[in-house]
Amino acid sequence: MFNKEKVKLGIAPIAWTNDDLPDLGGENTFEQCVSEMALAGFTGSEVGNKYPKDPDILKKALELRGIEICNQWFSSFLLTKPFEEVEKEFRAQLAFLKTMGSGIIGVSEQSHSVQGMQDTPIFGHKYVMNDAEWDIFCKGLNRLGKIAADEYGICLTYHHHMGTVVQDEDEVERMMEETDKKYVSLLFDTGHFKYCGADPLKMVQKYADRIKHVHLKDIRPEVVEKVKKEDLSFLEGVRQGTFTIPGDGCIDFEPVFRVLEENGYEGYMVVEAEQDPAKADPLEYAIRARKYISEKTGL
Repeated sequence: MFNKEKVKLGIAPIAWTNDDLPDLGGENTFEQCVSEMALAGFTGSEVGNKYPKDPDILKKALELRGIEICNQWFSSFLLTKPFEEVEKEFRAQLAFLKTMGSGIIGVSEQSHSVQGMQDTPIFGHKYVMNDAEWDIFCKGLNRLGKIAADEYGICLTYHHHMGTVVQDEDEVERMMEETDKKYVSLLFDTGHFKYCGADPLKMVQKYADRIKHVHLKDIRPEVVEKVKKEDLSFLEGVRQGTFTIPGDGCIDFEPVFRVLEENGYEGYMVVEAEQDPAKADPLEYAIRARKYISEKTGL
């Protein structure tokens, strides 16, 4: 069993309101979102675009509900922007997270990304880095990770993601090999590994010692097949139900949980299943996810 003192459960606001598709959950408020997170039994949240930007206002709202910020996405552009520009934005977000008491920042390289392009098929159109770009990217990540760790006490976790320069198994492997484990850890996302054709169990076994944040996301394989066949975009796949909560798709989470437990994982495991809230009621699915995780882990 996981140690309840060291492993906590969070949920992402993307089930209530989608930052990339604002019409999905546009009617749902920040207050409803965090209240329902608490009602479903979660203690951690990532940051959504409806969250108050003022740390004092956000802190009060979260503390009333027994919720804390456990991570925030950061879009890096190490390949296409001067490092100084990326660093400035990175430091601003680190300062915010430190104020909020979070120890994790989730970085994803968005240079040349097609994940947010609604008319670009997600399969067969991702950008592939050359050796020079890999060098820039990995050295840049090390620099950002050193800043985060040494100056803010925050761990940089890298979020591999469909449609980005670090999507496939071999790309994750190269990134892990060419970055310093002192400064760059892995944000392990079950759904994104399964989506690109990698085995989540194999990946958690391989990188267990560098995983510092976990996204629990399941996949509906019939929707992924439709996305492939019809050349749909990542976001169109989201609309049609590519993702769902753990236990509602095709991923076997029990052995994944076992590997994390055996390797002494500490930190948050976050349900991050972006769906259309009009089709998948966020509170209902949050409660179902919480029940499933409790049954499988004892948390």
